[in-house]
Amino acid sequence: MSHLSSKEFTAANIAVLTVSDTRNESTDTSGGYLVNALAEAGHKLAYKKIVIDDPYKIRAVVSQWIADENIEVILITGGTGFTARDTTPEAVSVLFDKEVEGFGELFRAVSYQEIGSSTIQSRALAGFANNTVIFCMPGSTGACKTAWTNIIHEQINSQHKPCNFMPHLGKK
Repeated sequence: MSHLSSKEFTAANIAVLTVSDTRNESTDTSGGYLVNALAEAGHKLAYKKIVIDDPYKIRAVVSQWIADENIEVILITGGTGFTARDTTPEAVSVLFDKEVEGFGELFRAVSYQEIGSSTIQSRALAGFANNTVIFCMPGSTGACKTAWTNIIHEQINSQHKPCNFMPHLGKK
């Protein structure tokens, strides 16, 4: 059964944020993976940035992107674990108008098939803010691949049926 409609594909404008105290552009394999994956899917990269795991710095970048009329999707990798420095959920969740509870649930269900019970240490989450969908994933490249290929890719594909997030995106 095909989950694609004959509707024309609409490219989304996507920003990628890597949250890390140690990565730079040459070592950011997770952010690099997401940039390549979104381009291969036909979407447009609006911005890419690396920020240290500081809730105020994360929130400042995400707030700016939420307000940007050209950004429809934000992909965040890193900072979703349980160390003292992992603050992405706390930094970003307060910005949500609505949470997408199913993203974290589905991510952990799919991830369980790959890494077993270690998936409970992921605080992956997603939500909407100002008609922008924000996905927060763990910092490993494998976790980004899991999230992209099993969930995000379909939900930001205007051809995916029975439903996808594309009709809900864009500033009004």
